[in-house]
Amino acid sequence: MSLRVLSVASECVPLVKTGGLADVVGALPSALGALGVRVTTLLPGYPAVMAAMGGGRALRRIDDLFGGPARLQRGEVAGMDIIAIDAPHLFGRTGNPYLSPQGGEWADNGVRFAALGAMASLVATGGIRSLNFDVVHAHDWQAGLAPAYLRYAPKRVPSVFTVHNLAFQGKFPLALFPLLGLPAQALAVEGVEYFGTTGFLKAGLWYADRITTVSPTYAAEIRTPEMGMGLDGLLRGRAGAVSGILNGIDQAAWDPSKDKLLPANFSATQPKPRAINKAALQRRLGLDEDPDALLFGFVGRLTWQKGVDLILGALGTMLGQGAQLAVLGTGDPELEAACRAAAWANPGRVGHEIGYDEALARQIYAGSDVILVPSRFEPCGLAQLCALRYGALPLVAHVGGLSDSVIDANEMALAEGQGTGLHFSPVTREMLEAAVLRTAGLWRDKRVFAKLQANALRCDVSWTRSAARYAALYKDAVAHAR
Repeated sequence: MSLRVLSVASECVPLVKTGGLADVVGALPSALGALGVRVTTLLPGYPAVMAAMGGGRALRRIDDLFGGPARLQRGEVAGMDIIAIDAPHLFGRTGNPYLSPQGGEWADNGVRFAALGAMASLVATGGIRSLNFDVVHAHDWQAGLAPAYLRYAPKRVPSVFTVHNLAFQGKFPLALFPLLGLPAQALAVEGVEYFGTTGFLKAGLWYADRITTVSPTYAAEIRTPEMGMGLDGLLRGRAGAVSGILNGIDQAAWDPSKDKLLPANFSATQPKPRAINKAALQRRLGLDEDPDALLFGFVGRLTWQKGVDLILGALGTMLGQGAQLAVLGTGDPELEAACRAAAWANPGRVGHEIGYDEALARQIYAGSDVILVPSRFEPCGLAQLCALRYGALPLVAHVGGLSDSVIDANEMALAEGQGTGLHFSPVTREMLEAAVLRTAGLWRDKRVFAKLQANALRCDVSWTRSAARYAALYKDAVAHAR
């Protein structure tokens, strides 16, 4: 059975990216295509999107889309079939797609992303005669109204709604609701109303035929009061519709044997050149060039959620084991300052760069012995997947997708020759320090550590298995919508 899927999202690599959402939306079409699922991606017509499409081919004109004219344009970018909402009054803004140059959210984000949901319903339900879709796959709060618009459309098209991070919910004043064009009955607890607001994420969770999150463990976590962020009751009520499908990464884009940003290429069958990357990383960040020093790396946002304060709190334990630390990221000013201070106080032992540099990020994955991912919560996570692909052992908090994607090198795993990293729980400084000591013990046994690195390099972190699960979910949604 061939399926036609309309994927609806606010960002997509290589066109626009602020986080892991873009990676998922950009990678899934190719993986699904190998299974006979044809994906068309609907995106806001940001300047970068329209430029990459070269304008595209006109599909339909909209005289008034939330305050101005718009056009639906179709084109191909990086092998993907793209439909863009060319609405300059809503999306013709450079920079971050959600934030103004002053750093605050755009005041009209409610209508901007309501337009995304409305156009998803229009396109999916026959608004363009030449196009037909079997299912709509909407991503995160920005596309959360798509399932609501679809539910009240004259033609029945089922929807799948993926939550990439429940913390971002898209809540707007109730005064927005009359502008949406939804029927009055939609403004209810059994609809888009959410604690006195118009809730976009809540709408997606209520109206979608199927709900997914980006890992099985996160799917369970968000149904608890501790992790449900006010939506756990709704999610428990819809438990039969909720599933977790682990993210992957594009293994062609992340390939240490061909990565031109690395000082030396390596692979699972030829791992020795990896040592060249470690030495190059140490030189670049001003660390002592010592192949015997256990090198911990961190790449990501410098925030409380990512556990950066825990890393700094455990620094004394790391250094006490003769280890080094390499940090790349930007985030909270206090944590940025603390990283600078740690590097200043420990020359040759702690290296950092505030900001983001793609080449340096890949060199940290390729040169570190261990990548730290002590997140307090993590729906899926990308860092640990990149670490595995590049042969660095992920040291992860036992939460969300981190626990699903890393096999802890405990005694039983080691006895069976398994293990690809290390877990710790609960997520505290003391337990991270204990995991650091366990890691240092493994590092001292070079044979065991090399075996764990080999396991990591051989991991399949591609989209293959997950794409098959999405394809099955689409078919199930279509079958039960009839």
